[in-house]
Amino acid sequence: MCGIVGFTGRQQAAPILLEGLEKLEYRGYDSAGLAVRNDEKKVNVVKAKGRLKALAAKTNDGKALAGTCGIGHTRWATHGEPSTVNAHPHVSNDSSVAVVHNGIIENYIELREKLTKKGYQFVSQTDTEVVAHLIHYYYNGNPLETITKVMTRITGAYALGILFKDRPGEIYAVRKDSPLIVGHADDGNFIASDVPAILEYTRDVY
Repeated sequence: MCGIVGFTGRQQAAPILLEGLEKLEYRGYDSAGLAVRNDEKKVNVVKAKGRLKALAAKTNDGKALAGTCGIGHTRWATHGEPSTVNAHPHVSNDSSVAVVHNGIIENYIELREKLTKKGYQFVSQTDTEVVAHLIHYYYNGNPLETITKVMTRITGAYALGILFKDRPGEIYAVRKDSPLIVGHADDGNFIASDVPAILEYTRDVY
């Protein structure tokens, strides 16, 4: 069980993500991470082993990570030991795709072998890294078409939050048999694994 939170809007994302993850820490506390982007600039990823306070300290409570669009994750390990390398978000080799994930990809070993043969390099022991590379492999410039194609190739229960380098200000999310909600507020939009993560900002939840 893991916790996911995402925000895109007019405020700085990292402090909001950290606050949301704090409400979700019951879902996992062996590591945590953030992926935040600022306008057209690259996606910056910061991860830390241990409880959320380690990530907060590493980012000065989010102030050191500028950007108004981002995703965050707090982890309870299922594939791969608790470590910074295995912490989410996971990124494609060229860092053009960043992914956070709650759930289990049941056919990840098969997918990992196929992607390795196609030249993808894996740095973690997780099933989630497979998703980042698979999205990159199928990406055709249309996030929705790509995610739909990826969904037909992975089996298991999952909720995903996804950033694309060429889609600034946008977060993509998909779920199958794992909890995920979408929240709307006047100054931004949210995704989260559970309502408490975003109650401070909105009660408008789908």
